[in-house]
Amino acid sequence: MRRLVGALAAASMLTLGLAACSDDDDGGDGANPPAGQSLKGQTVSVAGVWTDDELASFKKVLSEFEKRTGAKTEFIPTGDSASTFLGQRVEGNAPPDVAFLAQPGVLKQFAQKGWIKPVSAEVQQSVQANFAPQWQKLGSYENKLYGVYYKGANKSLVWYNANVFTNAGATEPTTWDDLVKTAGLVSDSGTPPFATGGADGWVLTDWFENVYLSQAGPDMYDKLAAHQIPWTDPSVKAALETLAKVWGQNAWFPGGPGGALQTEFPASVPLVFGDPPKAGMLPGADFVGTNIIKDTDSEIGTDAKFFAFPAVSPGKAPVVSGGDVAVAMKDSPGAMALLNFLASPDAAKVWAEQGGFLSPNKNLDFAAYRDDAYREIAQNLIGAGDEFRFDMSDQAPAAFGGTKGEGMWRDLQDFLRNPSDVAGAQAKLEASAAKAYTGT
Repeated sequence: MRRLVGALAAASMLTLGLAACSDDDDGGDGANPPAGQSLKGQTVSVAGVWTDDELASFKKVLSEFEKRTGAKTEFIPTGDSASTFLGQRVEGNAPPDVAFLAQPGVLKQFAQKGWIKPVSAEVQQSVQANFAPQWQKLGSYENKLYGVYYKGANKSLVWYNANVFTNAGATEPTTWDDLVKTAGLVSDSGTPPFATGGADGWVLTDWFENVYLSQAGPDMYDKLAAHQIPWTDPSVKAALETLAKVWGQNAWFPGGPGGALQTEFPASVPLVFGDPPKAGMLPGADFVGTNIIKDTDSEIGTDAKFFAFPAVSPGKAPVVSGGDVAVAMKDSPGAMALLNFLASPDAAKVWAEQGGFLSPNKNLDFAAYRDDAYREIAQNLIGAGDEFRFDMSDQAPAAFGGTKGEGMWRDLQDFLRNPSDVAGAQAKLEASAAKAYTGT
């Protein structure tokens, strides 16, 4: 679902005014020194979804790899349906050396089919040195490491209009109860407190995932993501009842729930940061900043600010992530060398210095980020340690977690329409999940 906004994230980089990093080789940092000309004469093919400025940034990463190894690289665009494209390449006996996948479920599917190769011992050592265990788990299947999470996302943020907060006498909340009180202040000041792009069902799954992770905890989150517990579980009931405290306030959304359900994600951002603002807050990922810059005149850090998604009692503040994992589709020296480079802080630094990028690499110096906003968002992501969890809908079968008008997307849209019917929403979600997870 991140791919719905990936192009916007790419298009914003030039607007951000972030200078590209230098082409001069800094010689590495000792943990990943230059690799000489060990791959001279070889071409390493890389398949990914990136286009435009995102692709230009990634090509700088590949350029650095070329300088260190002597290899040539070839980027192959997959389009948004990466798994379908890559499956066709496998069937045609022409897989790339390395591919980027956006869903852990696709990694597992490809591993089951034998389409991707376990990483070498050297790559595994690099991953273990640079990534929290949860990232290693996400890149593994049946206790074998297959992937390197190169690019991440922080989906546990709430963006707000600073002027709206000032007019309402509101401050940044740290708990869900405080968020509800803050929303009341904003509403009393004459502005609906929330905008949300409910027409895109994934936006609503992000709301639910943050509430559920905080309130139920990481272990229960893992069980629900794997459908080891049903959606009729009391923990789901509690999360939906928590959401209903906000979703059930018709005046808290421009146009009420009906208006929210007719608003797509890109259109929700100007509702908060346009002139005049029509709402005060927007729960959303780091890429909301992209749309603020592209679609409004607000300036991040002054007009537009953000805070961490608040903790829901009795839990901690949640950190829900997304990410792109690099996998080897060929067991070749070039593929493993590229994965090893992508696992290093050096490779992360190349893109971080250009902006529009978050790295899960815990050893990347935060000073590499070119602006304070991304630096703070990255610190929030890395600071979660092993407590963060990957987007639940991205872990689910596509029929439940990733298809417009179906499954989790549709059922949460129905719940936004009628948040008083918690039991009905649970029953719908469980029926959809059972069908998708069993394939019947």
